[in-house]
Amino acid sequence: MNYDIVTSIDIDGRLITFDVPKVMGIVNVTPDSFFAGSRVSGSEEITERVRTMLAEGADILDIGGYSSRPGADEVTPDEEYSRLARGLEAIRKVKEDAVVSVDTFRADVARRCVEEWNVGIINDIAGGDLDPEMWDTVTDLNVPYVLMHMRGNPKTMGSLTDYKDVTAETLSALAEKTAQLRQKGVRDVVIDPGFGFAKTVEQNYQLLSDLKEFKIIGAPVLVGISRKTMIWKPLGITPDNAANGTTVLNTIALLNGADILRVHDVRNAVEAIKLVSQLPTAE
Repeated sequence: MNYDIVTSIDIDGRLITFDVPKVMGIVNVTPDSFFAGSRVSGSEEITERVRTMLAEGADILDIGGYSSRPGADEVTPDEEYSRLARGLEAIRKVKEDAVVSVDTFRADVARRCVEEWNVGIINDIAGGDLDPEMWDTVTDLNVPYVLMHMRGNPKTMGSLTDYKDVTAETLSALAEKTAQLRQKGVRDVVIDPGFGFAKTVEQNYQLLSDLKEFKIIGAPVLVGISRKTMIWKPLGITPDNAANGTTVLNTIALLNGADILRVHDVRNAVEAIKLVSQLPTAE
């Protein structure tokens, strides 16, 4: 694969480069994630999931304790952190130095995970919009930050899809926020177009087709489309049967410059990266 810019992020002195794309495995410690097969709660269940993902080649584990699917139950900060702590304890027992990302839009929860469990990345679906303290917290903690694009919140985003040009507006919003974060001193920003978040199925495919445009920001690009509506709805199936469709779209994402694939099925993503990497690069 040939990228215009080979980017990297620094995780507590450990440099992760993207000359070869990376796989982020999803660890959902929630009872109501949209894909039932990804839900884990007990320590033994979490431990087994983590071992499998690491054995299959996950570079990063992304742990979340608050489902962002439409209609999901509200979760208090204390309950969210309690779920995350249980999962993080299991992860650290399996591999103490595993690279871990915490999927949360709450600054206090993010801080506790970084300071108490040595979490290396904050993955914020709200891009700072749902907690005004998030950006200052990221700056203070000096950790890489995944900046995702979303309008509204998980309960309202479905009604906020009135774009004139979904790619241009998403790109503009991410570019502006990335510039603001860099001015604050956040060195390592990863951008995520937010597939499925305040976007229709058709708009998701437009973003996927235009993914190369996001490289202009000069930051690694994360793609999270695993088993989402944009796959199973057009096929008339369920998330449980969307693994093959996920691999198809992840392959397109790789060909269009994705640096990180956030997935439920690590082995499939690792194999897609290996095979796409066999393609000759343009001189």
